[in-house]
Amino acid sequence: MKIAEIEIYAIHLPLYEPFIISYATYDYMPSIIVKITTDTGLVGYGEGVADEHVTGESWKGTFEILKNTLAPKLIGENPMNMERIHELMDAEIYGVPTAKAAIDIACYDVAGKALGVPVYNLLGGRYHEEFPITHVLSIAAPEAMANEAEERVAAGYRSMKMKVGTNVTDDVLRIQAVRERVGEDIAIRVDVNQGWVNSANTLQGLQKLQDCSLDWLEQPVRADDIDGMVEVKSKSSTPIMIDEGLRGVRDMREIIAKRAADKVNIKLMKCGGIYPATKLAHMAEMAGIECQIGSMVESSIGSAAGFHVAFSKKIITSVELTGPLKFSKDVGNLHYDVPFIRLSGKPGLGIDIDEQVLQELTVFSEKVSG
Repeated sequence: MKIAEIEIYAIHLPLYEPFIISYATYDYMPSIIVKITTDTGLVGYGEGVADEHVTGESWKGTFEILKNTLAPKLIGENPMNMERIHELMDAEIYGVPTAKAAIDIACYDVAGKALGVPVYNLLGGRYHEEFPITHVLSIAAPEAMANEAEERVAAGYRSMKMKVGTNVTDDVLRIQAVRERVGEDIAIRVDVNQGWVNSANTLQGLQKLQDCSLDWLEQPVRADDIDGMVEVKSKSSTPIMIDEGLRGVRDMREIIAKRAADKVNIKLMKCGGIYPATKLAHMAEMAGIECQIGSMVESSIGSAAGFHVAFSKKIITSVELTGPLKFSKDVGNLHYDVPFIRLSGKPGLGIDIDEQVLQELTVFSEKVSG
């Protein structure tokens, strides 16, 4: 089996409402969809959602790298040879994990379909039966965030992820308002997205939040400030999670060596796809660090890929892959049993792609073949 053709689609995924985090506001999510067709007629889909603030990649840049650099190199390769596929991509261009993730995911989808098994069976088999879904609260006024949290608890959600990171004083008020509204039994995770900048600001904020019983605090300081994370972790009893500070193996080695986090947030778009994500999970497991699979707000394709990794690994204890719940139109049909996610046993990623919707959401596209 060989890759005969790679189609690349630059699309806009429409959101029900704007998604607001510390460094950006999204009215829609720009995404790149990759469609791999093999010489046996099998088709696999992958996705790359770029974030300039995290990996330095852009939507248009990812499209161009796939079209001009990666796709031409992979025509004629066997999509099941994942180590070789990644070696070829890494030899061709440094970094660009989002572009590589799109190829990686499509190859896994094809491989699963070729063998008639779900992707998680290619990663060690299924470990988890289900994961609870965490509702993500975009940055808003304290009262608005508390109202939304209350509504979601009434709908059955048992955990909230709060996006904060404007300034410590305002963020403390947001967190306190949500905790007061939902009570003590609901898990609250706080994601600062680097917005508190340094360890001093972070420790000041945590001191004011001692009574809020946070599940964990995620990436309060700048991504490259591993030593800042070390200081926060050593001086606080709140569990600390690294997100933007973990991109690949090199970062994970430093995090482990310095004991810089209690938890790590692995994202396929940061590390280069399913194959590298499993390597990071194995490293974390050896160091006794719990993992989460997060997302860049991907469609059913990227979200399904993340779930297959999460469902196959014992060390992965939480997921935050809620993109498809935020879109008014999606290219795939990943099913959520809100407030849980349970994967089907269908081959590959286990989702169907609506080609008509894909064409409708496409802004521009390109086809690469031998």
